[in-house]
Amino acid sequence: MSDGLRAQNRAALLTLTCIGQFMVLLNNTITSAALPDMQRRLDTTLTGLQWIVDAYVLAVAMLLLAGGVFADRFGGKRIFLGGMAVFTLASLLCSLSATVGWLLAARILQGIGAAALSPASLALLASAYPVPRDRVKAIGQWATFSGIGLAVGPAAGGLLVEAFDWRAIFLINIPIGVVTLIVGARILPDRRNPDAPPLDLPGQVLALLVVGTLTFGLTEAGDRGWTDPLILSCFAATIVLLTLFLAVEARATAPMLPLRLFKHRLFTVSNAAMTVVGFGLMGSGFFFTQFFATVQGHSVLRSAMETLPCTLAMVVCSPYAARIAARFGFRSVVTVGLAFAGTGLVTMAAVHANTPYTDVWWRLAVTGVGFGLTMSPLTGAAISSVGPREGGLASGISSTTRQIGAVFGVAVLGAVVRTRQEQGASFGSGLNTAFLTAGIVTLVSAVFTALWLVRQQTPAPDTAGPDAPQPVPVTVPASAPEPQVTVSPL
Repeated sequence: MSDGLRAQNRAALLTLTCIGQFMVLLNNTITSAALPDMQRRLDTTLTGLQWIVDAYVLAVAMLLLAGGVFADRFGGKRIFLGGMAVFTLASLLCSLSATVGWLLAARILQGIGAAALSPASLALLASAYPVPRDRVKAIGQWATFSGIGLAVGPAAGGLLVEAFDWRAIFLINIPIGVVTLIVGARILPDRRNPDAPPLDLPGQVLALLVVGTLTFGLTEAGDRGWTDPLILSCFAATIVLLTLFLAVEARATAPMLPLRLFKHRLFTVSNAAMTVVGFGLMGSGFFFTQFFATVQGHSVLRSAMETLPCTLAMVVCSPYAARIAARFGFRSVVTVGLAFAGTGLVTMAAVHANTPYTDVWWRLAVTGVGFGLTMSPLTGAAISSVGPREGGLASGISSTTRQIGAVFGVAVLGAVVRTRQEQGASFGSGLNTAFLTAGIVTLVSAVFTALWLVRQQTPAPDTAGPDAPQPVPVTVPASAPEPQVTVSPL
């Protein structure tokens, strides 16, 4: 095979993996634009809308690490194509759903496919670009597509819903998925790591039960009441399941979540802050379109376009965040970012039905700038606290904590809105309280990181050995003299 043909194959591989990641991120945000139409056509409540969003995010969050392990063990090609097939089939099932229950089942299946796609795409890039400099450029393009997917999601969703209805946001995935499967089967290399660690099945199941049970309790509490026996039982079961999970992980030979990593303060604090980022970003983002559509009475398309200042600000700021952190330190950049994000969300608590857009867009932009400054440095902080062989694992955990925060953000802020409505407040007032809650939590996290997110002078000893699980084994060195930064899958 000639060098030119090999270069063509690498370019095609890069394109396919970028498309896969684009689809995963697009479906994180495109759904928000369709929520008002879903509520009307499916005759569902706010709780139903929460589950439509959380079903996907929860599946991604809880299976992301497992997807990385499978990509190592069975090969990036098989897991990527398998994930794409599941994702495409699930998108078709989503579009055919006639009830919320069927849509939720299809969304879970879609999340399972996404959890395989993202880490497998990184594994494919790592093997296709063995030269570090080329790998940095390739993953930089992959990350750019991730940002584009986040940014265009609301606008694309608004256009599709305006022209058709909510089903179109899922139908658009099908032709892209089919073409990717056909081309990928021909060009993707089939490589496996024979020394890949086994899947920690008990830990995986318990983690899913912990987060799923807690999410159910938080989501349903707004409708059933916080003192309802079922809700209290969910919270009690969460405590029991979490205790079992910690006990299992402490004794496992190849745990999905090595508890020893949390002995390092930098790792613990960065992941705690990342959970808050997911909480504030996804939890508030769930309501942005609903504010414009339901409270201010704008069209679906206009509402989706009006949310763009937040996502565009994130896309613009994110590429520079790691470089700024390299110069000024993780703590300074993350603290400033969280302070900006929290301030933006608190100011969103003052908007109402008659607030002109000229007095709203800047609040969204400030929020987006803040969150854009936090994610890459927080991932970098987690990476710097572990040994070089555990960089992929740390990156995967950082992505997982952000997704878990997103699940809880939608659940908790939705419960806040419904509780306020039960107290006689309007939907708009409930949103104000939700934005205020998200802002206060984010500002408190800024104080927390200012006090505790310290620079670790030397990486933690690499005690895991060669068989330590590395779900996303791609450590991306930023251009010298910056520290190493690992690009998170999601």
